[in-house]
Amino acid sequence: MIQKIKNKLWLKLVSYAKSKKWYNYLYRAYWNNNNNNNNPASVEQYFTAIPNPGAGIGHQMANWIAGYWFAQQFNLKFTHIPFSSIKWEEFLGFGAGEIAIDELIKQGYKKVRLPLFNENNVKEISLIKNIVKAYANKKVVFVCEQDQFYRDQFGVQESIQDKFLASKVRKSEKIIYSKDSYNIAIHVRRGDIVIGQKNNNPNLVMRWQNNDYFVNVLSNVLKQLETKMPIAIYLFSQGSEADFPEFKNFKNITFCLDMNAQDSFAHMVFADVLITSKSSFSYNPALLNKGIKLVPANFWHGYPKTKDWIVAKEDGTINNNLMVVE
Repeated sequence: MIQKIKNKLWLKLVSYAKSKKWYNYLYRAYWNNNNNNNNPASVEQYFTAIPNPGAGIGHQMANWIAGYWFAQQFNLKFTHIPFSSIKWEEFLGFGAGEIAIDELIKQGYKKVRLPLFNENNVKEISLIKNIVKAYANKKVVFVCEQDQFYRDQFGVQESIQDKFLASKVRKSEKIIYSKDSYNIAIHVRRGDIVIGQKNNNPNLVMRWQNNDYFVNVLSNVLKQLETKMPIAIYLFSQGSEADFPEFKNFKNITFCLDMNAQDSFAHMVFADVLITSKSSFSYNPALLNKGIKLVPANFWHGYPKTKDWIVAKEDGTINNNLMVVE
């Protein structure tokens, strides 16, 4: 309990101070960055990020991915910090093949907390590199400050796809898609953002997309899609079918409104076409999905410039570049 209180107070301090000139002085690592250490590295050092235990799984995955990515950028080994839910930890399988941070602590490694940094700011990146250099030959694990941002999360896409597919959970997973159909999944974010509209919460208002947006994207996909297989449509959201009357005109549509989070996530991953919303909960399955992804413009994470990622405009229109032949 005491540690939880300390963590909350620390995060409040970071939130207040991160825009101040004196922010970096809060960290012991900053005071050590001028310690010139030119000795050749002889001890393996590690880097990690903490999946925010108070956040949803999409947010936690973004934290984990940031740690995995920046470990590579700073030429450090990655160490795994488990997700707060054992069920999600096993479901994703991201810890496979990675050494756990608890094991490193048993081996005498010490944690070094890093200040938040802007991945596009040369001066701030240089500071982190100097901190890492100052700790050369010491058994340390560099830990990102909570919610360190990494925009283009697709930088680790292949690695996490391999981890997800190798998870033992895949062997017992039940996917309702028919192998004889071309399966389109749509994620319509509702739940918390419905409440946000009523309370005029700006953080949730910006995530809102009307049903018309998804109807337009789906209609445009169906116009351009060429496949010899019958098309099956699955809508993943919360609420009741009465909340989605616009979709009743589509043939062979299944409303998946009571499916649990893990099953919904898995179905988005294994869809032939995935239409995402402004939500990390569908963006992350898109990273793991090997089919075609229709994604919204003006999202807070980046998209690869590849043919399987297609950005839809705010009104749901897409360029005439989606042609799938089966």
